[in-house]
Amino acid sequence: IMSESAALKERLFNELDQIFLIDPHTHIMANDPASRTLADILGYHYYTELAHSAGMSREKIEEADIEPREKVRRLFQHFGPISNTVQWSWFEELCRELFDWSDGPIDASNWESLYERSAEFLKTDGWVNHVMKKSRLEAVFLTNDFDDPLEGFDTNRFVPCLRTDDIVFHLAKQSVRDRLERSTGVSPSTLQNLEVALDRLFIHFTKRGARACAISLPPDFTPTRVSDHEARVALDECLRSHHDQAVLSSSSAKILSAFLFWKLAERCREYQLPFDLMIGVRRRVYPAGVHQGQDLFDSQVSLMQYAELLNAFPTVVFPISVLASVTNQELVAFSWIFPNVVTHGHWWYSNTPSFIARDLAARLEAIPRTKQIGYYSDAYKLEFALPKFRMYKQILADTLARTFVMERGWSEQQAIELGHDVLRGNVERIFYATSNRR
Repeated sequence: IMSESAALKERLFNELDQIFLIDPHTHIMANDPASRTLADILGYHYYTELAHSAGMSREKIEEADIEPREKVRRLFQHFGPISNTVQWSWFEELCRELFDWSDGPIDASNWESLYERSAEFLKTDGWVNHVMKKSRLEAVFLTNDFDDPLEGFDTNRFVPCLRTDDIVFHLAKQSVRDRLERSTGVSPSTLQNLEVALDRLFIHFTKRGARACAISLPPDFTPTRVSDHEARVALDECLRSHHDQAVLSSSSAKILSAFLFWKLAERCREYQLPFDLMIGVRRRVYPAGVHQGQDLFDSQVSLMQYAELLNAFPTVVFPISVLASVTNQELVAFSWIFPNVVTHGHWWYSNTPSFIARDLAARLEAIPRTKQIGYYSDAYKLEFALPKFRMYKQILADTLARTFVMERGWSEQQAIELGHDVLRGNVERIFYATSNRR
């Protein structure tokens, strides 16, 4: 017999699971959003990272021109040790829900049957529509390079988002400067030209329905206002490089990055876009790792580094993700104090149930309900939205049941309304505040 608390959690989950969602951060390609084979699904970096960690060589995973079926066969030889992980539970739920898999645990003995079955589903007409309906996804936010033409797709369904890492941290590369000039028609040869180029990017993106500007940031980055003179000296050094391996001096690199970042914040204020900050990633910690499996968090980061920025732009909303759960308490405190700071999802290494449960509880206990974006899938293919959001909804339902209904005496309807804010309402409130489309 199901306990009263378990029954309550199930009722809340079932209600939350009916909400049609807007996924506010993904890496989905609008013109190729779904998987074509099982290799696309199992090529998600979580699986290749775990297989490599369990003993599979990078060379076997990333061999050039490997056939999809052969890649899946190789991966299944190393998937046994990862059956305990939450990432594997995503895969099994995905297969049950989207491929109608009912033949028990998936392993090296039956992967071929799954491969054939999934191939039939993945090639059906209307697969993208089916997955979005099954996942209750109304729209997904993209991660668009600054020179993306943003053409060939419905921008209400696949929502553009201007990703700015290359501009802020890689302008010393000739290829990045060339891309910026081609996409804006302006050579980034002077500070004035750089500002014109940024304006043209924001005009292009906002005209095509962009709802956010975004960037991932290393733990030692500190946004600060720099003088035009300092920026001009740094830019001159940058322009003297004519290839992609050029390295700016440490001081010039920091000055130029700070200048460009600050100018992006100014344009977020002018064009009324939220500025998504994903803070704390240290790139290429493990250079021998698989693709996208080389980066880690660094706990030597403090949001105090962003205090000047947050004070300088009170009208810009900053949805902030932190890579390490250990930074969540600081994020909660900043969102508690700063009106323009919003907690945003459970990013990457914090995206496991134990960390989510702790971090979610702290946010719900301490932050106004209108300032929390509960979750984003961070998916590269549409199929992953369903299991990842369901994982979050299970944790959200459990927290609402225990803390709000059972301990505080809230009605179930009150708890559901809070869950709706966290799952859907705040996405609309924060990202669509200046839009009449919704």
